[in-house]
Amino acid sequence: MDTLMQQVINGLSLGSVYALIAVGYSLVYSILLFSNFAHGGFLVIGGYICYFMLRNMGSSIWIAAFAALIGAGVSAVVVERLAYKPIRERTPVTLYMLIASMGMSIVIENIFVVTIGGRFRALPPVIPTQPVDFFGIATTSAFDLLSLVTAVVFLVALQLFLSKTKWGLAIRAAAYNLKTAGLMGVNVNRLISIVFFVAGLLAAVGGIFLSVRYTLYPQLGAMITTKAFVAAVIGGLGSLPGAVVGSLILGLAEMLAAGFISSQFRDLIVFGLLIITLIVRPTGLFGKSVGEKV
Repeated sequence: MDTLMQQVINGLSLGSVYALIAVGYSLVYSILLFSNFAHGGFLVIGGYICYFMLRNMGSSIWIAAFAALIGAGVSAVVVERLAYKPIRERTPVTLYMLIASMGMSIVIENIFVVTIGGRFRALPPVIPTQPVDFFGIATTSAFDLLSLVTAVVFLVALQLFLSKTKWGLAIRAAAYNLKTAGLMGVNVNRLISIVFFVAGLLAAVGGIFLSVRYTLYPQLGAMITTKAFVAAVIGGLGSLPGAVVGSLILGLAEMLAAGFISSQFRDLIVFGLLIITLIVRPTGLFGKSVGEKV
């Protein structure tokens, strides 16, 4: 029982970090209806900014994390302006943006490989990892609890932003129909920049915690983007609650498989869930048919 509770806590922790990335992924999809495979690059950018701020500049984790979040958010906006905006202004076919996002993912990854090398890097021990007794039910690490709490805080902040602010209302309107939102006076280009900034910022939060869990390397983003895509599909592409639920399911599946079967079965079970979802409910748990968006 102790092992089960420990794996559940670890799974919720990992799933909550996946949720930060999958929510940003789904946020972009809900507005532009394309899968941004360059999203993992923002995760890596945030991780490397945090790493160099800690290692080379001796910054505190708060300053390094703040710089990572802003840097990743700005990078996401720059990528959108340089790679996606010219395409969406010339054609409504989202397939071209999907192809461009694949190219940008490779470009970001190789920029890091060429400039700073592809070796694995470990962040300094600024995030506590010592064991913690969880109310006498299970023993887990302080890192898992901290990552879970941090993810919940950022997800709640995102929900408040979407429900309580003017731009949040505009984003929710654009998720129904971007063209109509533009006709109603919403600055579409600024709205899309805000969406990409928020998505990049959330990816950076996940990138910092995943860099501690897995170490940091240029290909980390590609692996995590695939997991975020699976979580978004399970929950329903374009649905933010679905992205959260899908991520938690993914995190629990990975950790329970690693704890009770074998760590080698983690990816097998994850992609098995993806196939089952596509067969049983292609739109995901909370998804809707995108055919309604015209």
